[in-house]
Amino acid sequence: MNTPHNLPQRIPELILASGSPRRAHFMQLLNLPFTIQEPDVDESRLPGETPKDLVLRLSLLKASHVAAANPDKLVLAADTVVALGNQVFGKPKDRHDAFLMIKELQGKTHQVYTGVALRLGHTYRNFCECTYVTFAALTDDLIQAYVDTGESDDKSGSYAVQGTASLFVTKVEGSVSSVVGLPISQVREALSEFGLIPKTLKEADA
Repeated sequence: MNTPHNLPQRIPELILASGSPRRAHFMQLLNLPFTIQEPDVDESRLPGETPKDLVLRLSLLKASHVAAANPDKLVLAADTVVALGNQVFGKPKDRHDAFLMIKELQGKTHQVYTGVALRLGHTYRNFCECTYVTFAALTDDLIQAYVDTGESDDKSGSYAVQGTASLFVTKVEGSVSSVVGLPISQVREALSEFGLIPKTLKEADA
């Protein structure tokens, strides 16, 4: 892994390689200017690839895709998957698929892996955060009622922990923001390695 060292003295412009409004929201909390460019990459899982290896590879692939056209800018990308052991739960094809996913997750502890990559030219940082989420036991009627709200649409694992699905969560071990899509505390530390020192909340209000 190539880590930041001997970087240019000037502060690089920052690009968020993601169309996720949730990731953009977390980045806004850092009080750092950034632009958004969505990468166009194949997110298919490779044979035998673990959930951790998957998000590490895809986050770096996304960052590299955008960085290729922006060699002088710092690109931040992320990829999140929900997993139960080695079984990966992506975004549901439809609401029936969402129902089946949540039914499989209910009453169990699953993992949420978020891979993060920061790339500036040939220099990059790539890391993964794993958070354990435990769901309460749920009836089919309750699962169906949740799916019918539409909140599960286009969500990894078919749920949004920051939304109504929080009613189902009995325990979270690790980064809550990582479950939403970006481990912001770890990202803040990584950005400082590239010369971007986010302002504190006190400084931001001054």
